[in-house]
Amino acid sequence: MAEQKTIKVLIADDDPLVRDAVEKILAMFGYQVTAVSGGAEAVARLTPELDVVVLDINMPGMDGFEALKQINQRDLGVPVIFLTGAGSMEYAVKAVNLGAYDFITKPIEDLDLFRIKIERAVEKRGYVRQERAYKENLEREVREKTSELEEKNRLLKAYSENLEVATLDTMLSLQTALEEKDVYTAGHTVRVTQYAASIAVAMGVSPEEQEVLQRACQVHDIGKLIIDIGYICKPGPLSEKEWEMMRKHPLIGENILRPLSFMNKELTLVRHHHERLDGKGYPDGIGGDEIDLLTRIITVADSYDAMTSRRSYRRNLNLAEAVAEMNLCAGSQFDPEVVKVFVEVLNGKANP
Repeated sequence: MAEQKTIKVLIADDDPLVRDAVEKILAMFGYQVTAVSGGAEAVARLTPELDVVVLDINMPGMDGFEALKQINQRDLGVPVIFLTGAGSMEYAVKAVNLGAYDFITKPIEDLDLFRIKIERAVEKRGYVRQERAYKENLEREVREKTSELEEKNRLLKAYSENLEVATLDTMLSLQTALEEKDVYTAGHTVRVTQYAASIAVAMGVSPEEQEVLQRACQVHDIGKLIIDIGYICKPGPLSEKEWEMMRKHPLIGENILRPLSFMNKELTLVRHHHERLDGKGYPDGIGGDEIDLLTRIITVADSYDAMTSRRSYRRNLNLAEAVAEMNLCAGSQFDPEVVKVFVEVLNGKANP
């Protein structure tokens, strides 16, 4: 039978009577308690092994609010519960808005309620640990798969007669590995491929070019396998540094595919699927006639799926909203004719 883990709680309060009382209550619950007298010392004692932090708000030097900010910056995922006087509920609301898990009024009179709040915070801490362990394992698996795929590519050079079949298998493996990184992007590659195919058929693209387009769609985001998984799964907008790294994925994808000589046409689509008609895209800033039709198609398909897919930090657009956005950007970001045909497909006026 596995030994039960000891719950570790850090408490910070400048009032020794309150601090001692809370420490004794927590010890009575069976928790391992570390008690300090100020916010700065609480931040200094912060470790990944902690399960909960209990902070007083009004403390000399570094108060509870500043301590919370610094704890959040450490990004260890330790929930913070604030101690607040009965007359300072506005402080409690502010604390929760700053990211505190909960608050407790003092003096603590309802020990059962106090214990429940601590236990819920401990439970949340457990979920955070599980989620981070899952992401770390997933990232390790993706690295391992990428390494395996690189080895496969080296072998494929020596066995060129099987190159195309083996590469198609590799693309399926890459697609699965990529989509497992983030629940919010699951199915993206499949949907983009379907959208692009419907546009191509409606525009009378030849079967040969449809095949090129299909393959390009299947690998258009392959470069993201080398990008830090934290950037891809980040629950909010990327920083400028993170965004600069994300903008490199078309070039990385092109470099990954370059050894595959039979996919020479697909390289251009992978490299340019984030270019814009007005030249304000990346990585090359090309525009107008420099962007071929297949690339214009994949750009519309990719952007539409991004608009209509939910993210952890924003809601997805519905069909009408996405169509309005595409029409608004037609002529600047998107090819107007491709947008027109795709809208007709979406509205059922064309036969893909």
